[in-house]
Parts: sequence; C-alpha cells; structure tokens
Amino acid sequence: MKQIVFGFLHAVQFLTRIPIPFQCPWNDQISRWAIRSYPLVGVILGLIINITLLLLSPYLPVPIMTLLLLSLWVWMTGGLHLDGWMDVADAVGSNAPLERKWEIMKDPHVGSFGTIALCFLLAWKILLIYELLELNVPIYSFLFVIGFSRLGAVIFMILLPLAKQQGLAWEWRKNLHRIDALYATLPLITVLLFFHDLLFFIPIYALFFGLFGAWIMHTFKGINGDLLGTAIEGGELWGLAVTWIYFLFVMP
Repeated sequence: MKQIVFGFLHAVQFLTRIPIPFQCPWNDQISRWAIRSYPLVGVILGLIINITLLLLSPYLPVPIMTLLLLSLWVWMTGGLHLDGWMDVADAVGSNAPLERKWEIMKDPHVGSFGTIALCFLLAWKILLIYELLELNVPIYSFLFVIGFSRLGAVIFMILLPLAKQQGLAWEWRKNLHRIDALYATLPLITVLLFFHDLLFFIPIYALFFGLFGAWIMHTFKGINGDLLGTAIEGGELWGLAVTWIYFLFVMP
C-alpha cells in the first residue's frame, strides 16, 4: 500500500505544481505505480478546475472565467507539457532529417515554429473552453479530458519504442510492462462508467491514441519526453474539440 501511495505522490510531484512537502522513497515498484497514477493525477487537476468553475462562475463573465481556467490549467502543470509541444513543433517545422530533429528537440532555445505552435494551441484552448462554458456542458467533462490525455502518455510510453536508450523517458520506461497500461486505464474507465453522457470519450480517445501513435512512428520512429508532453497537450485539445462538437451537434 505504501508503494501505491508513494508512486501517486511522485506522479503529483512530477506532473504538477501541487506541493508535496516531503521526499518520497524511490524504487522500481514505486516507479511503476507513479506511471500508473498519471490519469488519476489528471482527474485531480480536472477536479480543481471544476471546483474553481463552481465557485467563481456565478460572479465572473464567461470570457474572464475562460482565461482564468486556462491560466490555472497552465500554472498547475508548470508549463511542463507546453515545453515538449514547442520542441516538437520546432523539430517538425524544420523538415530536417530524423537525427537533426532529435538534436532540435534537445536545444533549450525555442524557435519560430515552437512559438507559433504555442500561440495556436493556447488560442484554440481559449476558444473551446469559452464555447464549452457558453454551451453549459457538464463541467465534469474536464476531468476526463485531462485524465485521458495523461492516459495517452502512459500508453505511448509502454507500447511504443523509445527513440534513445537514455533520458527521462528511458528512466521511467525501463521498469514498465504492458499490464501497467491496464492498471492506468481501469480507474479512469471505472469512474467514467458513472457518467453515461460521456462514454463517447472511450472510442474517441482510442481513435486519438491510434492516430497520434501512428504519426509518432511515421515521423520520429519512437518516443521521448517531448513527444509524451506533446501527446498530453494534443490529447487535451482533442478532448475539448470533440466535447464541443458532441454537445453542439449530437446532444444539443
């Protein structure tokens, strides 16, 4: 039981700015539980978004509420995944050979493609959050958008080959087995079963995992930490867009 708790706390420390005021022990089993906890951490982030929305939406206009939610969203993650999004955008935009793409992703400087990609990502998120608030969609949608996005990172980390036998992704990956993907999936799916109006998330995110995984293999032949961060950001944008389409056209 302690290993489960320590693994969860490690996931919180790595993925968020939520303060954990003590040093957790680390071993192979705790490392596996940390990865398994990624979707649960996403649900907690979504819960914080929901609580903020419930407390403040009666007093703030929708545009201000939208920007506040996105600011909180970015702050809670410390921009960790946005960094990967920008690095991958610079690499893809370069049209360089594969090895050069990996070098570009290692460069700590952000290029023009990364800056443009960040601006469009945040602009689309602002627009979609605004539209979701205007449509009065169930606010618990955010729990599953953020949770499933982090589940994608777990699945890619376990199932796709690593680009390099070094780095942070390698350290996390080397203790994992395929069954860990199942452990990460079950709690999220179990909670989702209580929200029948959002069961469409299951096939929709299965489609995203397949498409994005195929793109990774076609473009990079493997994964690294930047691509996992991009998967999380892309998964969030995908979830927001699909939720908007579903409640606008399918369930008006």
